[in-house]
Amino acid sequence: MKIFLLLPLLLLLSACAVFSTSPPTNQSNICSIFEQKSNWYDDALDAQKKWGTPISVMMAIMKQESAFNADAQPGMEHVLWIIPIGRPSSAYGYAQAQDPVWKEYQQQSGNSWSGRDEFDDAIDFIGWYTNKTNKINKISKWDANKQYLNYHEGWGGYRRGSYKSKVWLIKVAKRVQSTAHTYSAQLKKCENDLEGWF
Repeated sequence: MKIFLLLPLLLLLSACAVFSTSPPTNQSNICSIFEQKSNWYDDALDAQKKWGTPISVMMAIMKQESAFNADAQPGMEHVLWIIPIGRPSSAYGYAQAQDPVWKEYQQQSGNSWSGRDEFDDAIDFIGWYTNKTNKINKISKWDANKQYLNYHEGWGGYRRGSYKSKVWLIKVAKRVQSTAHTYSAQLKKCENDLEGWF
């Protein structure tokens, strides 16, 4: 009898767990994102205070990289469209960070227990990365376009101009900049309300 009573509770808890990790439904509005994921604003604000990169820029990069999907990763590659041979990179999680740079982040930030599928760690990683981009390549933390090019190509790749032959990437970086501008304007309208929650 007790098993039958526990079953609905277990199903409810598992449904809540699935919902909590699902991406926000309205990704075009940062106020809506933070209203749906109430703890995310606090995490993003912590990252902004720690690294100096605007919330709007970090969130625009994350939106482009994973669409706020905790388990995002590149699709499996196949031989002859049938035999799986692995993924093209080790990118994973909200920030789509690859293994080597994630390990570098863990060592340098002191966040050794971080997980790429945890929003607070992923937003902190993006803050750390953009801060290093500012130091290494002198890119403003407010310049979402060039920050994204560094994020995608790496600091050395950006210096070599590897993005210049990638027309598609230049378009994507401009889209990230546009998203960051939109998010910034939206955030000004709901920031006081969001801060009042905590």
